[in-house]
Amino acid sequence: MRAETASWSPAPSLADRRLYFITPGRADLSALIEAAVRGGVDLVQVRERDLPDRELLGVLAEARDVTGRLGIPLVVNDRPDLAVLCGADFVHVGQEDLPVDVARRFGVGVGLSTHAPREVDTAKADYIGVGPVFATPTKKGRPAVGLDLVRYAAEHARAPWFAIGGIDASNVREVVAAGASRVAVVRAIGEASDPERAAAGLREALRAQ
Repeated sequence: MRAETASWSPAPSLADRRLYFITPGRADLSALIEAAVRGGVDLVQVRERDLPDRELLGVLAEARDVTGRLGIPLVVNDRPDLAVLCGADFVHVGQEDLPVDVARRFGVGVGLSTHAPREVDTAKADYIGVGPVFATPTKKGRPAVGLDLVRYAAEHARAPWFAIGGIDASNVREVVAAGASRVAVVRAIGEASDPERAAAGLREALRAQ
C-alpha cells in the first residue's frame, strides 16, 4: 500500500522577494525577526540542527506566528515534515538531502542549495541558493564558489535565486555588481548590534540592481 502524501499547493511567489534572512532558534527570535523585517527582510528561514524535534517545533511555531502576522514567507531547513506541521511555506534542502520532487510531496514549496553550474542548470526547485559565495563558518567544509557562479546564475538560472555565503555590508555591492538581485544572509543580520539597520543597509545595496 502506498503511503498517503500531502496534497501539493503552489508556494508563494518569490518574484519580489529580495532579502532572505536565515537564523537559528534563539531567545529573542520574535523580536529579531520583527526588526529584520522592518529593515527590509522579506523571506525568513529557521535553520536549527541541534534541537530535539519537540523543541524545534516550538521554535518553528514561534517563527510562523511572527512571520504570518507580518506577511512574510517562512522556510524550514531540511525538514519537510516539520515544515508541514508548523504551516511553513517552504522547506530548504541541500544536494545530499531529500530530492526536490520527494520533498514537494509534503505539500510545501522547495528551495535548493546549488554550488556549481550543473546544479544551477538542473535545479527544479521553487528557488535556489547560489554559493557559498565567500567562505563562511555556517558552511564548514564547503569551499567558497566565488563571484563566477553568481555571474553564471545571473545568465542561466531559471528559478528565483539568492546569492548566499559570507555576504555582508562589506561585500554585498560586489555580489550585486556580479548580477545578484537577491541575497541571503545569516550573521550579517543575526549578529548585528542593530539588526534593523543592518537589514536596511543590505536592502539599499540591492536597490542598485
